[in-house]
Amino acid sequence: MPVKSVAAVHRLRLVSGPEGLSFILLLICAVLKRTTSFNAVPVLGPIHGVLFILYVVFLVQAHQARRWEPKRGWVLFVLSVLPTGGFFAERMLAKEERGEPDAPATATA
Repeated sequence: MPVKSVAAVHRLRLVSGPEGLSFILLLICAVLKRTTSFNAVPVLGPIHGVLFILYVVFLVQAHQARRWEPKRGWVLFVLSVLPTGGFFAERMLAKEERGEPDAPATATA
């Protein structure tokens, strides 16, 4: 695996967790804004926005470097717009970095 390819997947993996966490925190803050006087949306909104943009940029770079099938790129993108999806994306990317297959192998008797 070329170094550029590994670095692209690693960057995407590193940003996927914080992006997922910032999305959840932003949703919580949006609810708190409507139900209490606490309003952290002006702070967390831009943070999440920057992390999301980085995720998409790194996703495109990893997709080009690894020459993934379009389905894999779309799955990783959809995970970025779902609450907790960033954590699943991070897990998928960590397995890829370790060279593990996507599906567990089945034992034959």
